Amino acid sequence: MRIVSLAGFLFAFWLVLSGHYTAMLVAAGAVCAILCALAAVRMRIADAEGHPIHLFVGALTYFPWLAWEIAKSAWAVTKVVLDPKLPISPTMTVVKASQRTPLGVNIYANSITLTPGTITVGVSGNDLTVHALVRDGAIDLEGGGMDRRVSQFEGSA
Repeated sequence: MRIVSLAGFLFAFWLVLSGHYTAMLVAAGAVCAILCALAAVRMRIADAEGHPIHLFVGALTYFPWLAWEIAKSAWAVTKVVLDPKLPISPTMTVVKASQRTPLGVNIYANSITLTPGTITVGVSGNDLTVHALVRDGAIDLEGGGMDRRVSQFEGSA
């Protein structure tokens, strides 16, 4: 099932980027997508981490939530940067990731980094070292809201 999904995704991606829909080019795109999927299987990269189709349903709610969090953080960072007093309070903190898999920890670390004002600077097992532009950002992370959402997305909550 993963191979069929990967080939379908690659073909759809090719169609979107190509913009050409003649029979010959669509057939060539389909053949290339199938060959690329077979090559991925042969290279052993079409696994649960390389093509995580099991996360598709959770992604329908997680990615809109993450986009909203990014927008809220971008607004907060914009207010801090434009304030003449520049009220920054750089903070380093360590947060514990409750995800069960390395993929889940990776998603959590990248979600932190995508959110303006915070960046994951180190990962050691399930401990993430995070730099925050303001102390409130670190306190928010320590509260565990994003950790719970990532665990729910991963299916471990």
